Amino acid sequence: MPDEALAPTTPALPAPFLLDAGGDVAANPLEAEAEAVRAEADGYDGVLAIELKHDPFVSLALSARATSRVRLTSAIAVAFARNPMNTAMLANDIQLISGGRFVLGLGSQVKAHIERRFDMPWSHPARRMREYVQAVRAIQHAFETGERLKFEGEFYSHTLLPPMFSPGANPHGAPPIVVAGVGELMTEVVGEVAEGLLVHPLTTRRYLDEVTLPALAKGRATSGRTDAVELSLPAFIAIGDGQAEVDSAVRAVRKQIAFYGSTPSYRGVLETNGWGELYEPLHAGSLRGEWEAMADLVPDEMLEAIATIGSPAEVAEGLRARYAGVIQRLSFNAPYAVDPSVWGELKRELSA
Repeated sequence: MPDEALAPTTPALPAPFLLDAGGDVAANPLEAEAEAVRAEADGYDGVLAIELKHDPFVSLALSARATSRVRLTSAIAVAFARNPMNTAMLANDIQLISGGRFVLGLGSQVKAHIERRFDMPWSHPARRMREYVQAVRAIQHAFETGERLKFEGEFYSHTLLPPMFSPGANPHGAPPIVVAGVGELMTEVVGEVAEGLLVHPLTTRRYLDEVTLPALAKGRATSGRTDAVELSLPAFIAIGDGQAEVDSAVRAVRKQIAFYGSTPSYRGVLETNGWGELYEPLHAGSLRGEWEAMADLVPDEMLEAIATIGSPAEVAEGLRARYAGVIQRLSFNAPYAVDPSVWGELKRELSA
C-alpha cells in the first residue's frame, strides 16, 4: 500500500468569487455593525453598506472599529447628494479608521431623488460623475501632498484648502473608488476613471457581454489605463430549503424585477434582452401602484435570465455557470426572509 504522504494531490482551485455580505437594507448603524461582525466571523470577504434608510458612512465607521479583516464598501453612497469635498473627507476618515480596508462606492441615484429629496442639482449624470470622481481624486492628492488645491470643472470647483483644514497624508493611502453604472455612458465613465463597477442587480449575462463589458473597455481605452476593472454584483437569487420556500422567494423576486423594470433608467436592459415591450405596461402599473399585477407581467424567461433559482447547491452551481470569470465580487439580492442556515450552506457551496 503506497505511503499516503507520498500520494499525489490535486491542489484546490480558488473560489470563483469573493463574497460580500450585503446586509439588511433597513438595518440601522448599530445593527449594521453587528452584521459586519457576524460576516467577518462567517468568513465573508467584505461588507457592503447601502444608502437607503441610513447613511452608509456612519455604518461603515462603526463596522471599521468592530472588524479587522473584511473590506468595507459603500455600495452605494449617493454622490450627487454631497459635494466632492464632503465625500473626500468622509472617505479619508473611514480609510484611516479601517486601517486601509475602505472602498468608496458611489452612485448617481435618479433625477427625482437628487432634485426633490436632496434638493441638489441634476444634469448630465455621466459627465457629472466623471468630474465628481476627478474632483475627489484632486482633493485626495492635495491631502496627500500638501500641494495647492486647484480643481475647476464644469460642475465642481474646489480651489481652497488651507493647511488647517487638510487632514494631511493618510498612512493607508487614498481608498479605491468604484461606481455604479447601468447604461453605456455611465459604464464608459466607470471604465475611464474608477477601479471598479458596481453592477446593478437587474442585469443578465447577455447584457454584461453586449453592453457592460464593451463600454468598460471603451472607457479604459479612452483613459489609457491598463489595470483591470473589478466587477461586483448583488445577484438576484430565489433560494430556499424546499419547494415551498423557493416558490415564495420567486414571487418576491418577480416583484422586485417588475419594480426595476418599470424604471426609465433600466429600460435599456429590457430592450437588449428582447423584453422592450414590457416597459410601458410595467411603468404604467407603477404609476398606479399595481405591484402585485406588475409581478405577473414578468415572464419566466425574464425571471430565469436575471435571477438564479433553487436550493443552495443549485443556486451556487447557477451563479458559477453564469458569472464565473466575469464577476469578481458577489453578494446576494434576496428581497425576502432567508433562514441563516441557508446562507451558510450557499456560502459553503460557493467556496467549495
